Amino acid sequence: MKIGFIGLGNMGAPMAENLAKAGHHVTGFDMATVTVNGVSNARSAVDAASDADVVVTMLPNGDILKSVAAQVIPVMRKGAVLLDCSTVDVDSARRVATDAEAAGLLPLDAPVSGGIGGAAAGTLTFMVGGSEEAYRKALPLFEIMGQKSVHCGASGNGQAAKICNNMILGVTMIATCEAFALADKLGLDRQAMFDVVSTSSGYSWSMNAYCPAPGIGPQSPADNGYKPGFAADLMLKDLRLSQQAAEASDADTPLGQAATELYRQFVEDEDGTGRDFSAMLPRFEKRGRS
Repeated sequence: MKIGFIGLGNMGAPMAENLAKAGHHVTGFDMATVTVNGVSNARSAVDAASDADVVVTMLPNGDILKSVAAQVIPVMRKGAVLLDCSTVDVDSARRVATDAEAAGLLPLDAPVSGGIGGAAAGTLTFMVGGSEEAYRKALPLFEIMGQKSVHCGASGNGQAAKICNNMILGVTMIATCEAFALADKLGLDRQAMFDVVSTSSGYSWSMNAYCPAPGIGPQSPADNGYKPGFAADLMLKDLRLSQQAAEASDADTPLGQAATELYRQFVEDEDGTGRDFSAMLPRFEKRGRS
């Protein structure tokens, strides 16, 4: 399959490399000079997209996605798949899908979960919005780049699933970090705390799989100085998307709103930039009630 891949950053580069390793002909483009094993370099997004069976995009935000889509949609051949794996707002995803469909293309919004490690290992989870026809055509690629893909329905629903999932993640990570900080002040050993909560009603992915306390539970960024597996900056981006969607749809999300403000403070006013989103724990350790 001939694939154009636009956006070869920390996530896009290993995804493109895995597609090339699987035997696909991958032509990539990024605004920065990037070399990816097995991937040919295009001079522009248009060159990468021309005559491709599938064009994959992995871009920072909705405005950039719309700009790139406006460039590549006119040069893509009818029946090709425009597969966007960025995490963007639902409205941008749906607007690009409408434009792509009008041009005879098969659009999919398919944001991912699994981080840089999952991209490199080919174990991402894809949340996919778009037609069944487009999903079936792209399914072999999802199976190369990830371990699971879920077809969530119409265009935009992949983004909806991603922001709902990450709103839960942001809220539960804050609660997990708060609980460890409280346990410390109550004199409760962290290992005992983990042993109880990880097998009780407080069980969560934030506790059991990505524990924010160093030396407790499976290996996580907490054991590596909170170097990001999933950066706090990206969590803030996703939480802001969740609140933008909540406002647009008149949904009451008070915990999502509170989590957004806490991550805003952490990233913009404190030392959270460039740290893992689980570094909320040392933040709470240093703080008192007031």
